[in-house]
Amino acid sequence: MDLFSFDKNYCDKGFKLLAGIDEAGRGPLAGPVTAAAVILPQDINIPYLNDSKQLTEKKREILFDIIKEKALAYAVSSADNAVIDEINILQATFTAMRNSVSGLNVKPELCLVDGNHKIPDLPFEQEAVIDGDAKSAAIAAASILAKVTRDRMMLEYSKQYPLYKFEKHKGYGTKVHIEALKVYGACPIHRKTFAPVKLYSGNSNG
Repeated sequence: MDLFSFDKNYCDKGFKLLAGIDEAGRGPLAGPVTAAAVILPQDINIPYLNDSKQLTEKKREILFDIIKEKALAYAVSSADNAVIDEINILQATFTAMRNSVSGLNVKPELCLVDGNHKIPDLPFEQEAVIDGDAKSAAIAAASILAKVTRDRMMLEYSKQYPLYKFEKHKGYGTKVHIEALKVYGACPIHRKTFAPVKLYSGNSNG
């Protein structure tokens, strides 16, 4: 079953306004977690639409513009590292997801949420879809909007904090990133509650 057929099954059950919801950036040691919500028109077909992790950066950038142009509604929201440290990464993800849904200018009849958790306190019917970004067109579209938005934010942060090479790893715990943490300690966008950052945050930079 392709991604559009998966969504069409819900439309055939009477859910005409289907919002896909996904996040990017739960795993990194720095920067925000970003979530997107997307409602696509029925019977749309966007070639090469797929889980953002399966696409090249160039394809994601192209699809980012196509999705924004063709979507009935979309919204993107982030929770920064301070919020992540205050309420934990899962709750910060839920916050970003809720905010992205509330930012839609068309109200969904059903929300398809990537993963195995429903979003607490969401005032819409919802269903959690494990590996949803590889199953649902709406979730895949949300994954692309979230990923590209967050990557662009990390590119801007890389100019502010060049020592950490955020442009290369987008805040994930790569060898280059860990080495920079060891030498320079944490910078203001690091997640201080994450174990590798806690280990090296004594030598704080910035």
